[in-house]
Formats: sequence, C-alpha cells, structure tokens
Amino acid sequence: MKYTNKHCEEKLYMQAKNESESDVEYLRRAFIFHLTYSLSKDEYSAVDRDFYTSLAYAVRDRLTEKWINTQQSYYNNDVKRVYYLSLEFLMGRTLGNSIVNLKLTDGVGKMFSEVKHDVEEIIETEWDAGLGNGGLGRLAACFLDSMATLRIPAYGYGIRYEFGIFFQKIIDGAQHETPDNWLRLGNPWEFERPEFMYPVLYYGNVNQYVDANGRLQHDWVNTQEVMAAAYDTPVPGYNNETVNTLRLWSAKASREFDFQYFNDGDYAKAVSDKAQSETISKVLYPNDNIFEGQELRLKQEYFFVSATLQDIIRRYKKGHKDFTQFHKKVAIQLNDTHPAFAIPELMRIFVDIEKLDWDEAWDITTQTFAYTNHTVLPEALEKWSVSLIGMVLPRHLQIIYEINHRFIEYISDKFPGEISRLSRMSIIEEGDVKKVRMALLSIIGSHSVNGVSALHSEILKHEVFKDFFDIWPERFNNKTNGITPRRWLKLCNPGLSRLITENIGEGWEADLERLKKLIKVSKNKSFQNQWHQVKQENKQRLANYIKNNNGIDVNIDSIFDCHIKRIHEYKRQLLNVLQVIHRYNRIKCRDTKGMAPRTIMFAGKAAPGYYIAKLIIKLINSVAEVINNDKEVSDFLKVVFVANYSVSLAEKIIPAADLSEQISTAGTEASGTGNMKFALNGALTIGTLDGANIEIKDNVGDENIFIFGMNELEVSHLKHSDYNPLNYYNNNPELKQVLEMIANGYFSKHDQYLFMPLVDSLLIHGDKYMVLADFASYIECQKHVDKAFLDQDKWRRMSILNTANMGVFSSDRTIKEYADDIWGVKPV
Repeated sequence: MKYTNKHCEEKLYMQAKNESESDVEYLRRAFIFHLTYSLSKDEYSAVDRDFYTSLAYAVRDRLTEKWINTQQSYYNNDVKRVYYLSLEFLMGRTLGNSIVNLKLTDGVGKMFSEVKHDVEEIIETEWDAGLGNGGLGRLAACFLDSMATLRIPAYGYGIRYEFGIFFQKIIDGAQHETPDNWLRLGNPWEFERPEFMYPVLYYGNVNQYVDANGRLQHDWVNTQEVMAAAYDTPVPGYNNETVNTLRLWSAKASREFDFQYFNDGDYAKAVSDKAQSETISKVLYPNDNIFEGQELRLKQEYFFVSATLQDIIRRYKKGHKDFTQFHKKVAIQLNDTHPAFAIPELMRIFVDIEKLDWDEAWDITTQTFAYTNHTVLPEALEKWSVSLIGMVLPRHLQIIYEINHRFIEYISDKFPGEISRLSRMSIIEEGDVKKVRMALLSIIGSHSVNGVSALHSEILKHEVFKDFFDIWPERFNNKTNGITPRRWLKLCNPGLSRLITENIGEGWEADLERLKKLIKVSKNKSFQNQWHQVKQENKQRLANYIKNNNGIDVNIDSIFDCHIKRIHEYKRQLLNVLQVIHRYNRIKCRDTKGMAPRTIMFAGKAAPGYYIAKLIIKLINSVAEVINNDKEVSDFLKVVFVANYSVSLAEKIIPAADLSEQISTAGTEASGTGNMKFALNGALTIGTLDGANIEIKDNVGDENIFIFGMNELEVSHLKHSDYNPLNYYNNNPELKQVLEMIANGYFSKHDQYLFMPLVDSLLIHGDKYMVLADFASYIECQKHVDKAFLDQDKWRRMSILNTANMGVFSSDRTIKEYADDIWGVKPV
C-alpha cells in the first residue's frame, strides 16, 4: 500500500463503496484519505495512534450511510422505539467490535499485512471507554449490540463522563487510583450534535396557584440552569444494515462566563460558574459517603434523565400532536434505579408543561416505564434523603409525595388497618432522616419489574418486594442476563472462533444455539487436541502479558484459575485467598498427591472509599509475594494480581482461563455475566448455587461444573439460626492455621497486624457473607478440580461441552424476551 496523493482525491474517496470493489481496496482508499486529509500525516510522520484514528474513520464511514438509513426508516415507519436509560455504559474498545460486526476482519488484516503493520497493536492503541463500574455498564453495552443485531429500533442514553472509572495502579501491593482521562487524545467514534442541547434545571422553588379554569398549577422558578449537549456513537448490528445510536450527554454552562464579573476584573469568578456546571459530567459518580458526593450524584442522575426525556418528547412530537399514543410509540427501560427520577420528571412534563390531567399522565407514564432490578443487597437499594431532593429538585419531591399519597390510599383501601404494610410499601422511609426509596418508586411507576436470573427474580418476588408481588404479580418477570457472542467469543478469541466455524459452519455468531453442534465432536480426539492447542496459544499470550506487566513467569501447563471481578466482600475474593494459603500450606508439607499445578489470577477494582475491599487487594498481593518467592512451591503454585481490570483486559484473560471462580454467597449475586463469558470460552466453573450459576449448571450438566457450598435457603436458615463463625474456626484446624498466619503477620512482616481487620470481619464481626461456613466445601471442591484437570481427555471434553451449551446465554435471547414480553416492539 503506497501513501500517495493519487489515492487521496476527494472525488475518488467520497463515493460509496463500489460493488466490484473489495473490502481491502475500499479500506485502503478510505484509510489513506483520512491519514492525509483528516490528520495531515504521511507514512513518515504517522505514528500508531494516527494509524488507529485513520482506520477508525475508515470503518466509521462504512457505518454512516447505514446509520442514516436506519434512523430514517424508524421515522418513515413510525415505529415504537426502545430507550435504554443507564448511568453506566462500559463499552470497552469500539474499533475491533465494529470491524467484527461489519465483517471486515479479513479485509483489515490483509490491508495492514501489505505494509507490515500489526493490526492488533493498532487496535490496542484505542483507550477503553470505561464509563461504568462493572457488570451493570457492561450488560448495557451487550444489550446495545444485541438490539442492533436483532434490528430493534433502540437508543441508549447515558452520560459522557470526561473521566471514566479510575485507572488502578498497584504500588507496594496496594491499590492507588489515578484519573482515567480517556478523551485526552480525542474520540473518533463520537459525533457532537450541537443542535440537540437542552436546559436542565436545579434548585429554586415552586409557586402554586389556581388558574382561570380552577386547576391547581405549579411553576418551578428561580432555578439554576445547566445545558446538556448530545454526543452520538453509532452501534452497528452484526452482519446487517442496522446501526442504532448511543447518545451521551455532556454538561455545559448555559453561558461561557459572567460578563459582569469579567468587566469587574474578577476573571476567576467569571468562569467559576461554568466550571461548576460542567462538573456534572466530569467523572463517573463518586462514592456516596459525603454530602457533596451525594449531591453531585443526584444531579448526575437527574441531568441525564431530564435531557433524555426532552429528547424523546421532541422526537415523538415530530409525528404526533397529542400524547394519546405516547406509550404505544415509546418504551423506556430503567437499568436499575439510577434513572428512576425519569418517572417524576415525565409526570412534571405532562402535568406542568403539557397540562395533562394527573390520572391521564400517570396512566401513560406507568405504561411507558419498565424497571430492571440488579441487586438484593439491602445496602445497595438506592435511597435519597428527602431534604436533599427538596433542595435540588423541589418540584420532583412534591410529585413523589403525590404519587406516594395516592398509592398509600390504594393500599389502605385494599388492606385496611395494616399499618406495618403501609410502612413497608411507602416510597417515603420514615426515620431520623426521611428518605425516598427509589426501588419502590420504580416499581410503582412501571408496568414491568424484572430480575436478571431465575433465582434473583424469585428472591425479588418472595422476599425483597413480596408486598408488591402480592398486589401486582403480573408486573414481575425474569429476564436472565446474557452476553454478546460477537465481542465475547468472535472478537476476543479468534482462534477458537475459527475452529468452531471450521467444524459447524458460520451463523453461530447471531444464533448461538448452533454451538450445540459441537456436542457431536466433543469426544473426537483430534478435535479435542485442536481445542487444547487454541487454549494453549491463548494462555501463552496471557503469560507474555503477565511477564511484561508483573514480571512473573507462569507455567501455561498449569491450571489458569481466574477470579476477575469487582472487589467486594460478597464476591468473596477473601474465600479464595484463604484457599490459596491452604494450598500453599499443603505444598509446604509435601501433601501434593493429586494436586495439579496452578496459576491463580485475581483482577478487579475496589471502590476508592471501600477500606475492606482495598485491604483484600493488599492481602492478595502480599500472599502472592510470599508464594512467588518461595522456590519450594514454584512448581505447583503462582499467584498474580493483574492491575487495572477493564473490558480489554478481560478480553485477554477470559480466552486463556481454565477455571472460572464464581464463589459469591448464595443469594447475593443477582446474575453475573463473567460466569457466562468464561464458560462460552471453554473455562469450567467452580461456584455456588447463586445467580446465573444455577442456570449454567442446568445447561452444561452437573458433571461439567464444580458446585460447592450452601444454597440460598441454607444460607437464609443459617443466618436466622445465630450463625457463629467461631464454631467453624475452632473445629477446622486447617482453617484455623490459615487465619492465624494472616493474623500473626506471616504475610505482613513489617506490620504484623495489618490484616487484622479482615480476620476480625470473619471472627468478631459475624462473617456476614459466611466465608468460614463454606470454606471446607470449597477446599473439597477444589480437589475435584485438580483431579479432573489431571485427566486431560475428560477436561477437554468438559470444556467443549461448556461452550456447546452456552447458546441460551446470548444477550440476543435476553433482548428478544424484553422485546416480546415487556417492550412490545418488532424488528425493523
């Protein structure tokens, strides 16, 4: 490929791709054009970032015409549209995913091979769009991919955070956070839409008056205004003509600066209001343990739902004169309670601005919204203080009180005299600090409430929201989460994808149930060997990464045992650490009969203010330092903490994994999707009967998964039977030894009591997540893992069968269920 100007004439480039033109020829032409005219570079001055940007523009160009046609078709057909509201979208890198969905992988590879550039290195240049904390945001990204692939008319709405989830550095074994300035080099995938800018109001007060028709009116006045500016990213479906939109809002000052302050010479004050306004979209929401943080997060939540609803109504009004058809043309899905202020906001728009009667407005509102719950942990159910809402959003507080008043009247009529029921079901939680329970607002204001795994949905119906299920059983349903096979197999594991296609043909990428055809070849020795070879190649790539970033040599013939997820006590990384120390002790005692060599990998971020979680990270690294420097155990055990876990890092680890750790306390994990990603790539699961682990077990078969520990009913029974962790500590000498090593400073020579808070959390403070109760079962189950791995024929067949039976966990299946059962939308 020559970088010559004859390829760069605008009239040559700007025509659409010729039918006779190959993908390579088109990409070459577009790439050179953008390198020359968009970036003003040539082959002598260009660096990898320029090659990435030029390629991104070239691929983006292929999306643009499809994107315009898709949006126009939605208008022409006046279709019902889905609006997926999420405070987080953990998109990862866009280039590789777009290349896969446009089926340009071979074309891009050939084009760069001509000039001897490594396309993988160029794709690696892209910075992750880390606009989320974990599974919630990644699920939203998978759903966008599936909605486009299924040709569902849909839009994602969120916030364009200037700084995403923090960059994690490990210094002396401890987590340190630095800003994730993902936009500092620009983002070639987004299109700024200055024509779509909306005012978002805060503070002020509400004037009430009766108009000439005797109707009570409310004017929200003396407000502060922030502008929401739209930035669009195209979301292509796989191998089709659909390109949907992710619209993210960025906060802008309503004016650049105050001229009065400027003229008075106070230049800092002149721009301070601008800076304060734009803080709203500056950073992915902070910890909510201080008042200022709470206020910023509240403003973020309202900011994006206010702008989104203005945008939805603008679009709706282009084809409709009144709101009688609104719920028939608009479906709004709330991804957890973060967007729940959309309910009172839509009521405010309908009642205060559009002058609808309350009952008509409420009927339309409840038929428009649907709510997905993502947690059963009481401390994770979002609540806002009444006083804070009253200060920041005074009109919305009035509307919430009115919604609650009418609902409580309904419950009082239905259950006369049941005061405790009224207290449990009221949106307003009484106490020293009155609070608004956002989950209850979401249930009352929606026509559908869904959990994200079968177990999770049953817990919602019969425990967490039982009172609401009793009165509205028809609203509650399950939609087990899923993952997109385009990113989580075809993109991240090209070797395995090719092997699968060679044996069962194409089409599985958009119909994952076709993987069941692998069952027929699962016993074939030649196929097993090819399967194993792909795994070894993936393990070698990961081993190289670990060597380069951690300085640790790992054995690719060992079990790659992976525990990668957000660091939280309920996810029980601490249980795994106890197992690691127990295994270390066995090796030191030369009790290695039946033991397979292991490389145990951890990755994940702890919330900056979550002390215990950060101490767990420190413990993992301290244990790793001792083990990795002990030559007596090096043939059997290595421990690695891989820093700065992200979507892109997951794409390296998951294809290489042999074992997937999914060991949360039964009844605490809503679903999990990491478990699905690992199993799809042939890793075997060791886990509890929690979240989607249960459904994975049901699909892959009991003989192809390693299950241990108590189930949800047993956990609940033990919890209500005065669980005493000291009984387990005193009756299990191996467990006692492990905890004493931690407590006595074996892994913290310079600070003997460094890890005592972790030991105390287990022995003194009640072991909330029952780590000690499940320890013995976990250790025994790990022995079964060793035994299975040492029988490689058996292990390889188990691995193949895991992949073969993962079809049901495609996010395409999940989205089809949402479309059919909740949204009532059809493909376009």
